[in-house]
Amino acid sequence: MGRRAARTATLGEGHKTVTGALAEAIRRRILDGSYATGMKLQQDMLAAEFGVSRIPVREALFQLDAEGLVTIEPQRGATVSSLSPERMTETLELRAILEPYLLRCSAPRLTDEDFAALDRLLADYAGAIEAHEVNRWGELNTAFHLGLYARAGRPRAVATVATLLRESDRYTRVQLAASAQYQRRAQE
Repeated sequence: MGRRAARTATLGEGHKTVTGALAEAIRRRILDGSYATGMKLQQDMLAAEFGVSRIPVREALFQLDAEGLVTIEPQRGATVSSLSPERMTETLELRAILEPYLLRCSAPRLTDEDFAALDRLLADYAGAIEAHEVNRWGELNTAFHLGLYARAGRPRAVATVATLLRESDRYTRVQLAASAQYQRRAQE
């Protein structure tokens, strides 16, 4: 398999840039536990694994650092960030400020098609919880929230919330995976 074919098979299509696809692939591996907390993310290793040069790897790691999933330290490189109660508290506080604002802007403009799409996402989410498809929970939750804010007309605020939702996803997965009680609450 050629380098381009290997990269496409590993990263998938649908992204505008290699960096975006790479960030998504690394994000998924962090969220599903394939890349554990504290793991060193060496640029050469990732470049070889995904069949890309080091430049998009470096850019993807900077993006994931901004999301709080990776910590980059000068002269030490990148590692998978540890879970921090303080950071999660701040993330939830920021969401509590921004999300009601976005909902107020978006809700009056949501269409019947938007509500139908949101209903499908809720059904998919319930099915994912029932099937214990942990990797889909956060993706569907994020898609649902972003669907609620789709008509807000506030792209910077939506982008900020999207980042906060991705960061929250890691904590949510840990909580839901640990307890059937939390799974029931999430489904309700």
